[in-house]
Order: sequence, then C-alpha cells, then structure tokens
Amino acid sequence: MGWRVARDIDKKLRLTAALLGAVTSKDLAKMFRRVNSSTSFDVNRAYKWLQGRARPRERQLYEDWAKVLDLDRSGDWVAECDTESFLGEICARHHRDPDTLRGRAEASIALANGHEPDLALTGVFACYSHAWSPYFRGRLIRGELSIAIVPNPRRLVATYAEVLPTGRLQLEGSVTVGKRLVRLNLRERAGDAEFFLCLFPASPPVSILGGLMCGGTIIDLDARPSVTRIAIVRLPTTSARLLHEAESYLPANGLISHDLAALGLPIADTAAVDQRLGEFLSGVGNGIDQISLATYGRVVELFDRAWLAQGADATA
Repeated sequence: MGWRVARDIDKKLRLTAALLGAVTSKDLAKMFRRVNSSTSFDVNRAYKWLQGRARPRERQLYEDWAKVLDLDRSGDWVAECDTESFLGEICARHHRDPDTLRGRAEASIALANGHEPDLALTGVFACYSHAWSPYFRGRLIRGELSIAIVPNPRRLVATYAEVLPTGRLQLEGSVTVGKRLVRLNLRERAGDAEFFLCLFPASPPVSILGGLMCGGTIIDLDARPSVTRIAIVRLPTTSARLLHEAESYLPANGLISHDLAALGLPIADTAAVDQRLGEFLSGVGNGIDQISLATYGRVVELFDRAWLAQGADATA
C-alpha cells in the first residue's frame, strides 16, 4: 500500500476517541497497547496526527487500529477509507448513532490542541433512582440528564430534569471530574431545589454512570433531606425528545429495560439489565436513606431540652 493514500487520519482518530470514550491522547495510546503491547502509537506524535500535520507511516499501526475498533477490516482499509465510510462502518459494528458520534468527535478537537477536558462525559442520559416523595413510595423515578461543554472558560455543565405531576423540575450546574469521583452540583434557577450527585469515576466508553444523589423531597408536606442510589444510562441523541416529554415516575413494578427500550436504546438481554440495575439500586434500605420528620424531631427535642437546661443551670 502506498502511504500517500492514507487520509482523514485526524478525523478518524477523533471518531475513534468518541466511540471508545477516550478523553485524552494517553487514553487512546492505552487502547492501542491493549491490542499490541509494542504498538508504535505514540502520544507525542498523536498530537500531530490529530492536528492533521502528520500521519502514521507504519503499516502495523493501522492493523492495530482495526483491532482497537474490533472491525472485520484490514489496516489498509482503515488507512485508505474516507471519513463517512469509516463512520458508517464503526457505527454499524457497535450499534451507535452516526450523528451522535459525529457531534462528539467534533467536540474532541480539544485533543488536538492539547486541552483535554472530559469529553467522554458529554451526551444525553436517562437517570433511574428511588422516588423520595411519600406519595410515590416504592416507585422508581426517571430523570433526564444532559452534559455539555461550554467555552470561556471551557468546562462541563449539566442539566437535570424531571417531568413531575406538579410540572417540570429543572436544575443546572457544574460537573467536577476528580481522580476518585465525579461530582455534579445542581440548582433550580427559579426555585430553591438543589441536588448533589456523587458518582464513581467514568470509564470508557461511559455507557453508564452510578453513585448517590442527595437533596430534599419536592412533592411533600415539608422538604426532607434524602439520598438514593442512582444509575445514569447513556442514550442515543435521538432519544432526547422522548426523554423530555415522558412522565418521570415509572409505573409500579415498571421495568427499567422496557423504559430504556421505549426511549430508543437497543436492549439485547432485558432480564440481565433489570437484574443488574435492580441489584445496584437496591443496596441497603431498598436503595434509599430518608430520615423521617418524627425521628429527627424526637432527637432535636432531646438535645434542645438538654441544652436549655444546661443554659439555665449556668445562669443560676
């Protein structure tokens, strides 16, 4: 093969990063090393490849690339094909939406400039947790989460929403990616609702996130501090409209697998999805830890009386 025909390397690398959830060039390098410990994929040279200023010349690297993508194609094909053919092939192989992947790849231009925000987190997600409201005790509630990159300064922002019987609840806020945790601080613009999500670190391809969500009850006589486990499942971008309109409370004994399928996510093994998510969400106390007002009130009364008595003794 003549290496002069290798083309669109920068675009195809970004599509690869978007598909596999690679946030940095180092992530890409790790994926190449997994299929070939002696691969010639080099982080420093990758910056030039991503900028379109150079292209790999070693035939073996393109063979490694085909293995990274799990394609039934040769390295020559990976090098020679145009961007659209490449996009169509990897989307068909991994059941991904081309428009979604194209958008994520365009955002990953930061990889070429040496700026490496956590692009893998961007997208649309369905969030499943236990309902806090006493009127919906024992039910699951679905939230809508979108994570995007905004410029000046370049950062990740999140929007979380629920379609409740009382109207649409929407909160917005920051996404902080640490080495040990991902944190979302969300606040309602026109109200006083606040949620805090503490999640496990994201791992490529970020098909799901999970952790804890803390906040106060919304549909209740009084707001009560509450926490629940939450599972956050990535959806195709085409699911955004359905997610935006769907009522958040799932039917009693409703299955998450059925809900995800209705939202456009292909589910191969519905039983496994429901079992694994059910185990994760249940945990201790059926997945929710909520302090009753009566229990808290009795503790407050006890210590208030003790403190007031101590104050009276001191005065005497």
